[in-house]
Amino acid sequence: MGTDWPALRVEDWTATRDTLHMWTQIVGKIRLAHAPLVNHWWQVTLYVSPRGLTTSAIPHRSGVFDLEFDFLEHRLVVRDSGGGARAVALTARPVAEFYAETMGALADLDIDTTITPRPNEVEPAIPFAADYEHRAYDPDAAWLFWRQLIQADRVLGEFRSRFVGKVSPVHFFWGAMDLACTRFSGRTAPTHPGGAPNCGDWVMVEGYSRELSSCGFWPGGGAEGAFYAYAYPEPAGFAEHPVGQDGAYYSQENGQFLLPYEAVRTARDPDATLLAFLQTTYEAAAEHGGWDRGALEDDPGRWDTHRSGPA
Repeated sequence: MGTDWPALRVEDWTATRDTLHMWTQIVGKIRLAHAPLVNHWWQVTLYVSPRGLTTSAIPHRSGVFDLEFDFLEHRLVVRDSGGGARAVALTARPVAEFYAETMGALADLDIDTTITPRPNEVEPAIPFAADYEHRAYDPDAAWLFWRQLIQADRVLGEFRSRFVGKVSPVHFFWGAMDLACTRFSGRTAPTHPGGAPNCGDWVMVEGYSRELSSCGFWPGGGAEGAFYAYAYPEPAGFAEHPVGQDGAYYSQENGQFLLPYEAVRTARDPDATLLAFLQTTYEAAAEHGGWDRGALEDDPGRWDTHRSGPA
């Protein structure tokens, strides 16, 4: 059994998760305010780091800055390329207080920033400055969640390496609070109808402007979260495609395949179990959608004999 895959029951950290979700939205919106548009909103995401979740470098004037959730020391670190740094403690306190201190840290570093001051893709959308409802923070739970993300990020990265067509990074979307990786067929897609709560339909139109197969991890489905996979547009036969991993199923309610995190964690070989789920659900999209798989896939080890030798 994979001991590196930690157990974290959703019901045991829901309050912390919901607070952390709001904090990641604030940080993600700071990146959104400064970074130039990249297709499908890839410029707004966070990334798993050796200490937590990071924005990576964000342009500002002639320099850069970043923000990183450090789940080892439990602080949000803000750094700029001029050598300045500030830290905001991650502790049990209202979103309103975290928001004020984070924006203050940016101001101290002369990083002028204006964001839309309310969350997206949630209901209700309490303005950050008025949010005294979300105030829980369990550092052990936050650390365990980050350890879950490390494992998911690692295997999703391995899966990503098999695709040479257009493919997203493995990145953390703060709107729905999920770690995702998306492959594209190369064809345009029908205009997405939108409908996400407190989120303009135009956001989804850009995000789903090309035919895709997406997968990832969400800390909300199942007892310990769930891995998911879906296609847009969903081709006929997708939902009926055989996916043989124990516990995997197609959710009519969610319009996607789901595999409970605990089914992966307790498997004899968690990596192989998750990779098989990702591969078979991708095949459901590619085969039923008529993707040119010969042009889009390749062996990720094709240069191993060269790169392992002398430079």
